This record gives sequence, structure tokens and C-alpha cells, in this order.
Amino acid sequence: MQITIDDMQSVDTSIYAVYEGEGPPFRVTESQKQKYTLTWFYGRSHHETDDLVAGMGPRSGLTLEQVRRTGASAARALLKEKKASAVLVRASFREGEASAAISVKEELQAWMEGWMYGLYQFNKHRGVTANHQDLSLNLRVKDWQGLTREDMESILREASIRIKGTRLTRDLVNESPETLNPEAFVAVVEERFKKAPVQLHVYRGQELHDRQMNGLIAVGAGSQYAPAMIELSYNGASSSEKSPHIVLIGKGVTFDMGGMNVKIGRDISDARMDMGGAAAVVGAMDILVSRQAPVRVTALIAVADNLAGPDAMLPSSVIHYPNGLSVQVANTDGEGRLIIADALLHAANLGADKVIDIATLTGNVGAALGLEIAGIWGDRDITADLVDIGERNGERLWPMPLMDEYASELRSDYADLKNVGTSTLAGAITAALFIRHFVAESMKWVHIDMAGTVQYKREFPYSAAGATGYGARLLADYVEKQFLKT
Repeated sequence: MQITIDDMQSVDTSIYAVYEGEGPPFRVTESQKQKYTLTWFYGRSHHETDDLVAGMGPRSGLTLEQVRRTGASAARALLKEKKASAVLVRASFREGEASAAISVKEELQAWMEGWMYGLYQFNKHRGVTANHQDLSLNLRVKDWQGLTREDMESILREASIRIKGTRLTRDLVNESPETLNPEAFVAVVEERFKKAPVQLHVYRGQELHDRQMNGLIAVGAGSQYAPAMIELSYNGASSSEKSPHIVLIGKGVTFDMGGMNVKIGRDISDARMDMGGAAAVVGAMDILVSRQAPVRVTALIAVADNLAGPDAMLPSSVIHYPNGLSVQVANTDGEGRLIIADALLHAANLGADKVIDIATLTGNVGAALGLEIAGIWGDRDITADLVDIGERNGERLWPMPLMDEYASELRSDYADLKNVGTSTLAGAITAALFIRHFVAESMKWVHIDMAGTVQYKREFPYSAAGATGYGARLLADYVEKQFLKT
């Protein structure tokens, strides 16, 4: 994949980004200009360039995610046609008609992010069906009014960093469990950040016992691979000790068989994706470090397998946490909240000011919100910032209630709490209520349940089936925005 600027070499396809009421230098119907509509106009011979019209819809109401998905769809359309090169033509721009909400710079970056997102393919385990096709794109400076070549090169670098972090997240989530177990996950993080200006410490074995990370110990007991808590800290060059300390917590269950409450089903392959929150945090840290962002942030990634086995955690077991709370394990498939609890307590010990935990926690959230939007609970100010960022990034969030009326669902007959509610209803809310018990009063906190958004269950025009990369850009942008305020 190569993106060039004003490269005069011949290409086999011209892509026209066309808005309603405008047009390319050939006849196009208004229906072909509707958003997400792709129309091929083939050359009369193999010597002539083919044209792809990418309908953008009206300029009014244009969103960055619409631009992003159009770019991704165009890239994938060229792959399917086995094209090798293209030029992007931003057709018939008229002054004053740009969306008031989107600048030319933002539109170009969204196009580039979408293009690179659409080209993603996870070929690692494919044999004869692998597609290693290369596709280059050329941009023309004259199409992007007000931007110089240097501006465009800077935008391209930024888009590349963001998609690199997103691809890392997608690769981790797509990986198979025999390759990505808890120990392998730790190794990936160590390898990625070994030359980066970060502090990395991995708590495992006796250190977990010494720090009483008993939820993580219990959840990982059924696996041959040892659980771990990864602590990854980055302090940007211009940030100071007075800057707010933001902690990102990711749930990293590399395979969730449900423990002794074994999951059943014809195909439970997506049990390998129960580390989507952890992968999002790793991707976000990759973006922040690559950008040399002036921020102060720590990632806490709780990594384990949740398997059945002779030493596995049993239903009715009691876990004792160092904040004095005891938890009855009513169902071993409610494991994510048990390890997030450890991370939250550790975040308080680190002096965190703001904490975001992100997890593929409950199928219940998907039942409530579907597969395009995640749920968020907690601090209103953090929630508002994240919702706003998510709308622009295409990583959408919907504020959900912390219903104190449901707290009785978590009462236990012989411990302080149960890890799951008595009712099958409102499971995403009761999970958030459980997690809140481990949030220190000194911290502002939100919880993101991304179980529905971690993957595309089928192929779309703008993406292959599989991991979405949800959360990487969302978290990175939030962290950086907080430091722009200071």
C-alpha cells in the first residue's frame, strides 16, 4: 500500500468523489451521487483508464464517518476488481459548499483513514485464499483547496499513525487462540514497545499474590498459561507531574470458554475476541507513542484465559479483594468484571485522576444497542467528551444509566457481592454497577462495554468481516484532548 502526492505516473483507475448537485467531467445521474453508491465506468479497452464514481451524497450533513466509509468502500471495490493503482479526483468543488462541520483538512484525513482501513486484510492464517494484492493511490494537490503539498504530507502521516494503531488492534482481536494466549499477548506488547519511551512492568506469578490481584488469579487458574497484569506508562516530553494522570484499563481474556459455566454453541470462534478492550488500549497507546503526544497516561491490561480445568475457579467460590470486598462467583462466565476490579484498585494505587475501562463485557449491551454503538456508564464530563469524539471517529457511544434500583441484584447470601445479577435482564447495567464498587472516590471513571462493536460478523462494502479495531482512535483522541485543555 502506497499513497503518493502529485505522482504523474499512469494509473488504471480514476476515483471521482462526487457530491449531489455536482459532477465529474462525464454524465452521472443524481442517483449515482447518493452516499455510499459506487458506480464503475469501464474504459473501452484495457489501455483506457476505468472510472469509479463514489457517491458522497449532499455536502450539507456530511460526516467524517461518511467520508471514511466511502474511502474504505472505494479501496475494497478496487481490490475486488484487481486494480493496482488509482488517482483520487475530488470532483467539481465549489467554494462555499463545504460542510460547515468539516474542514478540507479533516475531509482529506478521513479519506486517507478510510482508504487504509478498507485495505486491511488478515491473511496470517490463510493459504490459497490469501490476498496479498498491492494497491497504490495518488492524490492531487489542486483538488484540496487551501492545502499545500506539505500540509497533505502531514495529514497523510497522521492518518497512517492512526490506522497503524487500529490495525494493531484488529490484528490482536483477529488472532487465533493457539497463537495468542496470555503469555503471547504479553510478548506482543513487550516487543511493540521495547524501543519506545515508556515504562513497562508485567505483574505475574508471586507478584499477583503480593498485590492481592485475586480476581485475575482466580479467572486464570484454569489455563496452562499464567495470567498477568501489564502496566504500560507513557509520559510525553512536555507533560508534567501536575498534568492529570489518565489510566486506560483493558479487559484481555484471550479465550473465554466461560470457565466452569462452559459456553455452548455450534460456533463460538468469537470467544477469542474477548480481549477486544485490551487490544483497543494497546492500539491507543501505539497511536499516542507514535505521535509523541504530550500526555501522561498509563495502560493497565488484565490478561488471562477463562477455561474449564481441574484448577479452574468454581461457581460459588469467594474472591477477597484488598479493598475489603468479598465476591461470590455466581457464574464463572462473568469473569471480565472480576479482573477489571483488580485493575481499578491498582489504578487508585497509582494515583489515577481519570480512568476509562473498556471491555467486551456483556452480550446484553449488543441486545440493547446493536452492533454499531457501544454503551458507556459513569462520569458525565468524560462521557460527554467520549461521545463527541466517537461521533466524529465513527466509534459511537450511547450513555447508559447506573440504576441504583438494580443494585439489589448483586446481593449475596454469604459474601458482600455476587458477580452477576439474579435476573437475566439489564445485565450490562448490573455489570457496570458491580465495577463501580471498585472505583476509588478520588478517581473520575467511565466504563465502556464494547461487546457489540468488537467485530463485523459479515463482510461490508467498507470492511472485511472480523475485528473492527473499535476503541483505539477513540481512546487516543480522548487522552490527547484532555491535555490540550490543560
